[in-house]
Amino acid sequence: MFENIQVFEKRYEELNQKLCDPSVLADPAVYAELMKEHKNITPIVEKYREYRKAEEAQDEAKMLLDEGGLEKDFREMVEQELEDARETVVQTSDELKILLLPRDPNDDKNVIVEIRGGAGGEEAALFSAVLFRMYSMYAESKGWQTEILNTNETELGGYKEISFMITGDGAYSKLKYESGVHRVQRVPETETQGRVHTSTATVAVLPEVDDVEIEINPKDLQIDTFRSSGAGGQHINKTSSAIRITHLPTGMVVECQDERSQFKNKDKAMKVLRSRLYEIEQAKQDAQVAADRRSQVGTGDRSERIRTYNYPQGRLTDHRIGLTLYRLDSILNGDIDEVIDALVAADRAAKLEASIESQR
Repeated sequence: MFENIQVFEKRYEELNQKLCDPSVLADPAVYAELMKEHKNITPIVEKYREYRKAEEAQDEAKMLLDEGGLEKDFREMVEQELEDARETVVQTSDELKILLLPRDPNDDKNVIVEIRGGAGGEEAALFSAVLFRMYSMYAESKGWQTEILNTNETELGGYKEISFMITGDGAYSKLKYESGVHRVQRVPETETQGRVHTSTATVAVLPEVDDVEIEINPKDLQIDTFRSSGAGGQHINKTSSAIRITHLPTGMVVECQDERSQFKNKDKAMKVLRSRLYEIEQAKQDAQVAADRRSQVGTGDRSERIRTYNYPQGRLTDHRIGLTLYRLDSILNGDIDEVIDALVAADRAAKLEASIESQR
C-alpha cells in the first residue's frame, strides 16, 4: 500500500545532507526553500518509520507465538504485545493515508479576508465587526499578524465591509473553511423591544498570491484616486491618497484607503485584486472537477450558509459537519481551534473516502 513511500525517505535523507552543505547555508533563499520541503516531508517519513516499527513488532510476536512452547505468563505478554502492535499498525496506516493525500498548494500562504454585512442592515454591520474581532484574536493567539486593508464603517462602529490580511505560517490551511455566509441570532443593539433578530455576514478567505501566479495587464486597469473618509466624516484626508482600481475585463472594483500613502494603498489594492482574480481561476478549475469538489467540506461558496451564532443559547452550530458547541463567548474571543480542527478532520476524511473510491 505504501510501496512508493521510499521516494520520500530518499528525498528526506538528501535534504538532510543538503541542509548541512555550506553553500546552501550561505544562500538564504535556497535554504528556506529546502527547509520548507523538509518540513512537509518529515511527518510522512516519521509516520512511515513508526508504521514499519509496529509491523516488525507484530511479525516478531507472531513468530514467537507460532513457535509455541511458551510459558503461560510469557505467552500472555507476547499476545498483549501482538494486540498492541496490530492496533498501532492500523492507526499509523490510517494516519499515513491522510498524510499522503495531495496537499493544497495554497495552505502555507497568507490570507486576505473580506467580511461584508449581509441581510440585517446596521445589525449585520455590527456582526461583521464581531467576526473581524474574532479572527483578529484567533490570529493573535497563533502569533500571526493582522493588517487592515480597507474598511467601510458605519455610525455605530460596525462594518459594511472590511478587508484585512493575516500573515502567518499555515494561515490559509486553517482559515480557508471560513468562506461562506455566517448567520447571527441575537437581540440587536439597535432593538429596544428585546426581540431576537437574524442577520448575516459573508466571509471570503483568499490566499495571497504572488505576481508570478496571476498576470495582470496594466492596460486592463483603471486606477482612480479620491479622498478617504470614515463614518460620520471621521478620518478625513485632505489629499487624494485613497485608491480605486477597476479591472476592466471583469468589472471587478477594489478600493483601499487605510493608509495615508497613495503608493501603499495602491500596493494593498493590487494584492486584493490578484487574490480575487486567482479565486476566479480556482473556481473554474473546481468546476471541472466537480466530483472532487463535492467530496470536500465547503471552502469557497459564498452563498452557502455555513454557521449560526445563537446568542440567547450561547450556541455555535457549523451546518456543514453538524457541530454544535455551547461556549459562544470563548469562540467569539478567538478560541475557534475546536471548530477549525473539526472542519480539517472532516475535509480529510471526505478526501480520503473519495481517494479510496477512485482506486476501486
